[in-house]
Amino acid sequence: MGNKKRKRGERGTTHPRNKYFDNPPDFSVLASKYSTFAPYVFYSGDGRRPRIDWTDFNATRELTRVLLHHDHGLNWWIPDGQLCPTVPNRSNYIHWIEDLLSSDIIPKVQDDRNCIRGFDIGTGANCIYPLLGASLMGWKFVGSDVTDVAFEWAEKNVKSNPHLSQLIEIRRVNMETPSSSKEELNDEPGKYGQCKDVDFDNADAALIGPSPPSHLPVQPGIGKIYNGPPILVGVVKDGEKFDFCMCNPPFFETMEEAGLNPKTSCGGTMQEMVCPGGENAFITRIIEDSVQLRESFRWYTSMVGRKTNLKVLISKLWEVGATIVKTTDFVQGQTCRWGLAWSFLPLSKKMVPSHVAEKNNMSFMLEGLQRHQSAIDVLQSVQSYFCSIGASSKLDTASFNVDVTLSGEQCKSIMKTRSQNGNEQDIPISANYCSSQLNDMRLRVSVFQQIPGTLLVRGSLLQKEIPVSGAFSFVFQQLQEVLKSKFSKGIR
Repeated sequence: MGNKKRKRGERGTTHPRNKYFDNPPDFSVLASKYSTFAPYVFYSGDGRRPRIDWTDFNATRELTRVLLHHDHGLNWWIPDGQLCPTVPNRSNYIHWIEDLLSSDIIPKVQDDRNCIRGFDIGTGANCIYPLLGASLMGWKFVGSDVTDVAFEWAEKNVKSNPHLSQLIEIRRVNMETPSSSKEELNDEPGKYGQCKDVDFDNADAALIGPSPPSHLPVQPGIGKIYNGPPILVGVVKDGEKFDFCMCNPPFFETMEEAGLNPKTSCGGTMQEMVCPGGENAFITRIIEDSVQLRESFRWYTSMVGRKTNLKVLISKLWEVGATIVKTTDFVQGQTCRWGLAWSFLPLSKKMVPSHVAEKNNMSFMLEGLQRHQSAIDVLQSVQSYFCSIGASSKLDTASFNVDVTLSGEQCKSIMKTRSQNGNEQDIPISANYCSSQLNDMRLRVSVFQQIPGTLLVRGSLLQKEIPVSGAFSFVFQQLQEVLKSKFSKGIR
């Protein structure tokens, strides 16, 4: 973070209405105003850049506390070990919900309510989404949770902010309520939903139906069944209507898997981080519950931790009859998450498929890395590849990215190589590219940790206009082949 203004080209990582879009938190200013935060701030070798130790739970918790107080006027605390949220990232989710609600794709249901009403699945002791949603937007919330600690501290955090307490209800989940059975939810699977030429790499992609998908097979992981406490069915009361639900699900199947990132310490109990089947099973249950509740919610949404699961879950949504699916991404530091939203309400207008526009973000999973291979090794290989063809490249090990500038001739060279080696049906580019005059292309390649041995590699175009449609896709696909050939041998 620090006190630097956001550079041009980095704006895709933070929502433009996010308070921190152009003004990341300044640790030195916060330390001067909050004596409890000052002991956690130290400075880089040049003495100018303030930092905190992200592996220190007390430091990250105190940062969250002072940001909520300083920027949002909220009083907040959580006990040791509970999941500590990052405020900029959670704000992105709130603003994305705002975008969904303000869109006229799904019409607003006319009723007697004069306030937006949301449902936070597993609000946790931190109660972060209801607090931010009520503070930023004036929305009403029901936050649900199952543990005594979460229920107690969520209520404390609400009561500590009396100016918002009338907007937030904390609802305890009844463990004895039977969860919905899968047999009830089949609703003619496969009857609805279409997803042609899906662009999973563009934020805010929108997919619409009807008619069955033919190229999004359900992956083996989708078969893992959730057998935990009720999520929506059995918690939402008869006759209740909500504009949206949101969820930061348990991403992992075991606590060992949850603790594999040594670079951060955000806390988190087993109930917050883990469930059998991980996020795949948990979000699948949200989908199944949404089939029963259908138009009780205008939008159903959840955060997703792995891109491979995102594709599986979208396939499931078409299977159960969603009328629309939307996706986005949330990037915080070196962590990338995705937002998934869907609805069963009829569309109010036809949409232009997102793939019509030129892609300016692409990504892929680089699997099979050995223990001695790191994100830096991958970035160095990216730099070496582009340098080998004469392109200008700059590696930033602190931000885990490489900025590349390619001349028009260098772009053509890559495109020729790709067309000779690749499947031309997979290459969305004009056939006469060799005779076209290409300008310089500027792009950024970044890497994000997923699980041990797996990285997400993302390419972002740092300019809007490329004369030949598909040129950026061409270049990034060739880089993908080069990296997979070097780091993912034997992985198909």
